[in-house]
Amino acid sequence: MNMMKPTAPKGIFFDVDDTLYDHLAPFRDAVQEIANPDEAFPYEAAYHRMRYYSDKLSVELGGAGTAAYGDAVEDMRRRRFQLALAEFGVRLTLEEAEAVQQSYLNLQYNITMFEGARELLMKLADAGHVVGLITNGPAEHQMNKIAAMKLGGLIPEDRLFVSGAVGWDKPDPRIFHHVNRQTGTKPENSYYVGDSWRNDVVGALAAGWHVIWFNHRSVGPESEHRPQHTVASYEELERLLEEIIG
Repeated sequence: MNMMKPTAPKGIFFDVDDTLYDHLAPFRDAVQEIANPDEAFPYEAAYHRMRYYSDKLSVELGGAGTAAYGDAVEDMRRRRFQLALAEFGVRLTLEEAEAVQQSYLNLQYNITMFEGARELLMKLADAGHVVGLITNGPAEHQMNKIAAMKLGGLIPEDRLFVSGAVGWDKPDPRIFHHVNRQTGTKPENSYYVGDSWRNDVVGALAAGWHVIWFNHRSVGPESEHRPQHTVASYEELERLLEEIIG
Protein backbone atom coordinates (compact mmCIF):
# COMPACT_ATOMS: atom_id res chain seq x y z
CA MET A 1 0.00 0.00 0.00
CA ASN A 2 1.50 3.29 -1.13
CA MET A 3 -0.91 5.78 0.39
CA MET A 4 -0.77 9.42 -0.60
CA LYS A 5 -1.53 12.07 1.99
CA PRO A 6 -5.33 12.33 1.92
CA THR A 7 -7.03 15.64 1.15
CA ALA A 8 -9.75 14.67 3.64
CA PRO A 9 -8.37 12.32 6.31
CA LYS A 10 -10.69 9.52 7.36
CA GLY A 11 -11.32 8.12 10.81
CA ILE A 12 -10.33 4.45 10.69
CA PHE A 13 -10.95 2.55 13.91
CA PHE A 14 -10.41 -1.10 14.78
CA ASP A 15 -11.86 -3.56 17.24
CA VAL A 16 -9.27 -5.43 19.34
CA ASP A 17 -10.31 -9.00 20.28
CA ASP A 18 -10.20 -11.34 17.26
CA THR A 19 -9.68 -8.38 14.95
CA LEU A 20 -6.11 -7.32 15.76
CA TYR A 21 -5.04 -10.68 17.18
CA ASP A 22 -6.22 -14.30 17.25
CA HIS A 23 -8.62 -14.40 20.21
CA LEU A 24 -9.32 -18.10 19.65
CA ALA A 25 -5.72 -19.11 20.46
CA PRO A 26 -5.76 -18.25 24.20
CA PHE A 27 -9.24 -19.79 24.51
CA ARG A 28 -8.11 -23.03 22.89
CA ASP A 29 -4.90 -23.23 24.91
CA ALA A 30 -6.68 -22.55 28.21
CA VAL A 31 -9.37 -25.16 27.56
CA GLN A 32 -6.77 -27.72 26.49
CA GLU A 33 -4.67 -27.09 29.58
CA ILE A 34 -7.46 -27.40 32.14
CA ALA A 35 -10.31 -29.42 30.60
CA ASN A 36 -8.24 -31.56 28.22
CA PRO A 37 -11.14 -32.53 25.91
CA ASP A 38 -10.67 -35.16 23.20
CA GLU A 39 -8.93 -34.35 19.92
CA ALA A 40 -12.20 -33.86 18.05
CA PHE A 41 -13.41 -31.09 20.35
CA PRO A 42 -14.83 -28.19 18.25
CA TYR A 43 -12.81 -25.33 19.73
CA GLU A 44 -13.95 -22.70 17.26
CA ALA A 45 -17.65 -23.45 17.76
CA ALA A 46 -17.17 -23.43 21.54
CA TYR A 47 -15.26 -20.17 21.29
CA HIS A 48 -18.15 -18.49 19.50
CA ARG A 49 -20.55 -19.70 22.20
CA MET A 50 -18.23 -18.39 24.91
CA ARG A 51 -18.28 -14.97 23.27
CA TYR A 52 -22.07 -15.15 23.01
CA TYR A 53 -22.41 -15.87 26.73
CA SER A 54 -19.81 -13.25 27.57
CA ASP A 55 -21.87 -10.59 25.78
CA LYS A 56 -25.18 -11.87 27.16
CA LEU A 57 -24.07 -12.11 30.78
CA SER A 58 -22.27 -8.77 30.62
CA VAL A 59 -25.45 -7.05 29.42
CA GLU A 60 -27.39 -8.71 32.24
CA LEU A 61 -24.90 -7.22 34.71
CA GLY A 62 -25.22 -3.74 33.27
CA GLY A 63 -22.74 -3.59 30.40
CA ALA A 64 -19.86 -1.15 30.71
CA GLY A 65 -20.69 -0.59 34.37
CA THR A 66 -19.80 -4.18 35.25
CA ALA A 67 -16.22 -3.09 35.91
CA ALA A 68 -17.47 -1.78 39.24
CA TYR A 69 -19.15 -5.03 40.29
CA GLY A 70 -16.04 -6.97 41.26
CA ASP A 71 -17.09 -10.46 42.32
CA ALA A 72 -20.08 -10.41 39.98
CA VAL A 73 -17.77 -9.97 37.00
CA GLU A 74 -15.54 -12.82 38.12
CA ASP A 75 -18.60 -15.03 38.49
CA MET A 76 -19.76 -14.04 35.00
CA ARG A 77 -16.37 -14.94 33.53
CA ARG A 78 -16.53 -18.41 35.09
CA ARG A 79 -20.13 -18.98 34.05
CA ARG A 80 -19.47 -18.15 30.40
CA PHE A 81 -16.98 -21.02 30.24
CA GLN A 82 -19.28 -23.40 32.07
CA LEU A 83 -22.26 -22.59 29.84
CA ALA A 84 -20.33 -22.63 26.57
CA LEU A 85 -18.40 -25.84 27.18
CA ALA A 86 -21.46 -27.64 28.56
CA GLU A 87 -23.08 -27.29 25.13
CA PHE A 88 -20.30 -29.51 23.80
CA GLY A 89 -20.36 -32.10 26.58
CA VAL A 90 -17.60 -30.65 28.79
CA ARG A 91 -18.90 -29.86 32.28
CA LEU A 92 -16.63 -27.75 34.44
CA THR A 93 -16.75 -27.51 38.20
CA LEU A 94 -16.54 -24.03 39.68
CA GLU A 95 -12.86 -24.61 40.45
CA GLU A 96 -12.14 -25.82 36.90
CA ALA A 97 -13.98 -22.86 35.40
CA GLU A 98 -11.89 -20.52 37.56
CA ALA A 99 -8.71 -22.27 36.41
CA VAL A 100 -9.72 -21.98 32.74
CA GLN A 101 -10.53 -18.30 33.21
CA GLN A 102 -7.20 -17.59 34.91
CA SER A 103 -5.24 -19.42 32.22
CA TYR A 104 -7.21 -17.63 29.51
CA LEU A 105 -6.51 -14.28 31.16
CA ASN A 106 -2.78 -14.93 31.43
CA LEU A 107 -2.53 -16.10 27.83
CA GLN A 108 -4.20 -12.93 26.55
CA TYR A 109 -1.21 -10.93 27.71
CA ASN A 110 1.12 -12.99 25.51
CA ILE A 111 -0.45 -12.38 22.12
CA THR A 112 0.70 -11.77 18.57
CA MET A 113 -1.08 -9.55 16.10
CA PHE A 114 -2.45 -10.97 12.87
CA GLU A 115 -0.01 -10.89 9.98
CA GLY A 116 -0.10 -7.49 8.32
CA ALA A 117 -2.08 -5.76 11.07
CA ARG A 118 0.71 -3.65 12.58
CA GLU A 119 2.05 -2.68 9.17
CA LEU A 120 -1.39 -1.53 8.02
CA LEU A 121 -1.94 0.58 11.15
CA MET A 122 1.42 2.25 10.56
CA LYS A 123 0.65 2.98 6.90
CA LEU A 124 -2.74 4.46 7.71
CA ALA A 125 -1.28 6.67 10.44
CA ASP A 126 1.62 7.76 8.24
CA ALA A 127 -0.88 8.71 5.52
CA GLY A 128 -2.50 11.16 7.93
CA HIS A 129 -5.68 9.30 8.80
CA VAL A 130 -7.13 9.31 12.33
CA VAL A 131 -6.40 5.76 13.49
CA GLY A 132 -7.70 4.35 16.77
CA LEU A 133 -9.23 1.43 18.65
CA ILE A 134 -12.73 0.86 20.06
CA THR A 135 -13.06 -2.19 22.31
CA ASN A 136 -15.45 -3.61 24.88
CA GLY A 137 -14.27 -4.63 28.33
CA PRO A 138 -12.80 -3.37 31.60
CA ALA A 139 -10.36 -0.54 30.98
CA GLU A 140 -7.32 -2.06 32.70
CA HIS A 141 -7.81 -5.48 31.10
CA GLN A 142 -8.13 -4.13 27.56
CA MET A 143 -5.28 -1.66 27.99
CA ASN A 144 -3.05 -4.53 29.13
CA LYS A 145 -3.79 -6.32 25.86
CA ILE A 146 -3.02 -3.17 23.89
CA ALA A 147 0.27 -2.88 25.78
CA ALA A 148 1.03 -6.55 25.08
CA MET A 149 0.75 -5.79 21.36
CA LYS A 150 3.07 -2.80 21.83
CA LEU A 151 0.60 -0.37 20.28
CA GLY A 152 1.20 2.46 22.74
CA GLY A 153 3.79 4.16 20.54
CA LEU A 154 1.73 3.69 17.40
CA ILE A 155 -1.74 4.89 18.43
CA PRO A 156 -2.08 7.96 20.69
CA GLU A 157 -3.73 7.29 24.03
CA ASP A 158 -6.55 9.71 23.26
CA ARG A 159 -7.57 7.44 20.38
CA LEU A 160 -7.91 4.32 22.53
CA PHE A 161 -11.56 3.91 23.51
CA VAL A 162 -12.45 1.16 26.00
CA SER A 163 -16.09 0.69 26.96
CA GLY A 164 -15.27 0.28 30.64
CA ALA A 165 -13.75 3.76 30.67
CA VAL A 166 -16.14 5.44 28.23
CA GLY A 167 -19.36 4.17 29.80
CA TRP A 168 -21.05 2.54 26.80
CA ASP A 169 -20.54 -0.90 25.29
CA LYS A 170 -20.74 -1.72 21.61
CA PRO A 171 -23.25 -2.10 19.96
CA ASP A 172 -24.60 1.03 21.66
CA PRO A 173 -24.10 3.71 18.97
CA ARG A 174 -23.28 6.25 21.68
CA ILE A 175 -19.76 4.88 21.99
CA PHE A 176 -19.20 5.59 18.28
CA HIS A 177 -20.74 9.06 18.62
CA HIS A 178 -18.39 9.68 21.55
CA VAL A 179 -15.41 8.69 19.41
CA ASN A 180 -16.47 11.13 16.70
CA ARG A 181 -16.77 13.96 19.21
CA GLN A 182 -13.43 13.22 20.86
CA THR A 183 -11.48 12.86 17.61
CA GLY A 184 -13.17 15.55 15.53
CA THR A 185 -14.26 13.00 12.93
CA LYS A 186 -17.68 12.67 11.31
CA PRO A 187 -19.76 9.49 10.90
CA GLU A 188 -19.80 9.78 7.10
CA ASN A 189 -15.98 9.80 7.06
CA SER A 190 -15.53 7.10 9.71
CA TYR A 191 -14.75 3.43 9.09
CA TYR A 192 -14.89 0.61 11.60
CA VAL A 193 -13.12 -2.73 11.19
CA GLY A 194 -14.36 -5.52 13.45
CA ASP A 195 -15.13 -9.22 13.57
CA SER A 196 -18.23 -9.30 15.78
CA TRP A 197 -21.55 -9.07 13.99
CA ARG A 198 -23.48 -8.21 17.16
CA ASN A 199 -21.10 -5.60 18.49
CA ASP A 200 -19.15 -4.24 15.55
CA VAL A 201 -21.37 -4.48 12.47
CA VAL A 202 -24.66 -3.64 14.19
CA GLY A 203 -23.22 -0.91 16.42
CA ALA A 204 -21.20 0.97 13.81
CA LEU A 205 -24.01 0.87 11.25
CA ALA A 206 -26.42 2.29 13.84
CA ALA A 207 -23.99 5.18 14.36
CA GLY A 208 -23.89 5.95 10.63
CA TRP A 209 -20.35 4.66 10.09
CA HIS A 210 -18.96 2.66 7.18
CA VAL A 211 -18.41 -0.93 8.31
CA ILE A 212 -15.73 -3.35 7.18
CA TRP A 213 -16.63 -6.74 8.59
CA PHE A 214 -13.44 -8.69 9.37
CA ASN A 215 -14.97 -12.11 8.80
CA HIS A 216 -11.82 -14.20 8.95
CA ARG A 217 -13.70 -17.12 10.52
CA SER A 218 -16.22 -17.33 7.66
CA VAL A 219 -19.32 -17.13 9.85
CA GLY A 220 -22.77 -16.17 8.61
CA PRO A 221 -24.58 -12.88 9.26
CA GLU A 222 -26.80 -12.79 12.33
CA SER A 223 -29.38 -10.24 11.18
CA GLU A 224 -30.56 -8.22 8.18
CA HIS A 225 -27.88 -5.57 8.70
CA ARG A 226 -25.58 -5.06 5.72
CA PRO A 227 -21.94 -4.05 6.23
CA GLN A 228 -20.61 -2.07 3.29
CA HIS A 229 -17.55 -4.31 2.95
CA THR A 230 -16.36 -7.74 4.08
CA VAL A 231 -12.76 -8.99 4.21
CA ALA A 232 -11.10 -12.12 5.57
CA SER A 233 -7.45 -11.06 5.95
CA TYR A 234 -5.28 -8.00 6.39
CA GLU A 235 -3.95 -8.42 2.88
CA GLU A 236 -7.52 -8.15 1.61
CA LEU A 237 -8.25 -5.25 3.96
CA GLU A 238 -5.23 -3.32 2.72
CA ARG A 239 -6.31 -3.72 -0.90
CA LEU A 240 -9.84 -2.60 -0.03
CA LEU A 241 -8.68 0.50 1.83
CA GLU A 242 -6.43 1.42 -1.07
CA GLU A 243 -9.50 1.33 -3.32
CA ILE A 244 -11.95 3.20 -1.11
CA ILE A 245 -9.80 5.82 0.62
CA GLY A 246 -6.63 5.97 -1.48
